[in-house]
Order: sequence, then C-alpha cells, then structure tokens
Amino acid sequence: MTFTQKYLDESIELIKRLDASAIEAVAAGLAQVRDGGGRLFILGVGGSAGHAGHAVNDFRKLCGFEAYAPTDNVSELTARVNDEGWDTCFVEWLRGSRLRKGDGVLVFSVGGGNRAKNVSVNLVRSLEVAKDLGAGI
Repeated sequence: MTFTQKYLDESIELIKRLDASAIEAVAAGLAQVRDGGGRLFILGVGGSAGHAGHAVNDFRKLCGFEAYAPTDNVSELTARVNDEGWDTCFVEWLRGSRLRKGDGVLVFSVGGGNRAKNVSVNLVRSLEVAKDLGAGI
C-alpha cells in the first residue's frame, strides 16, 4: 500500500467517526451568536493562531460575523504578555474587548489545554471567563 492510499484510507475512517449531531450543534451555536448580534472571538496558539486569523477572515467575509482574534494584533498581544503574562493574555484581551453574554468564543487547539499539566492555560482561563460571563463556547 502506498503512503497516499494509506493516508486516504485513514482519513475516510476518521471522517466516518465524526459525530454529525455534534457538528450541527456547533453550527447552530455559531448561528445563534451571529443572528443575536454577538461577536465571535477566535483563539489559538502556535499553528492554531494562524488558523484563528484565517477563520476570522472567513467568518467575516463568508458568514457575516463580527469576528476577531487576539493574535491578529501582535503588538497588543506581546504587550499583554510582557505586562500581564502569557497565562492571562487572552483573558485580559477578552475583557478589553468587553466580552459579554451573547458573544461567542471559538478555540482552535491540538492539545486542548490542561491547567493541571500547565498546557495552554491561557486558553483554559479564557474559556472559564467566557463561561462566567455567559458567552457561548
């Protein structure tokens, strides 16, 4: 079996395992944010920061969202990291953006974040704040 055929076979198997109802629920939640006049804040670090910026473009241009990513403004992000620390840089950016009920927070992450293991704590804290404020996640 060639590498390409193995890749395609594994991709098909993974796609078969996707939960269509979970995907529909995410789409419905996003539509609720947009239709309710909420804003969408997209977070990611590493390669996911690039995906966040690209997604902001697509959500704004193709889907009619008001959308933002903190990593699109490297000057503000690095100032927050310098002055406030990495673990809280996104939280403080969300607070500065006046995150509120009716807004949504979407996270791109490979590792998912884990406070106990000190993995992507800035993402974990951001979701905690979003939940506390009643924003969609």
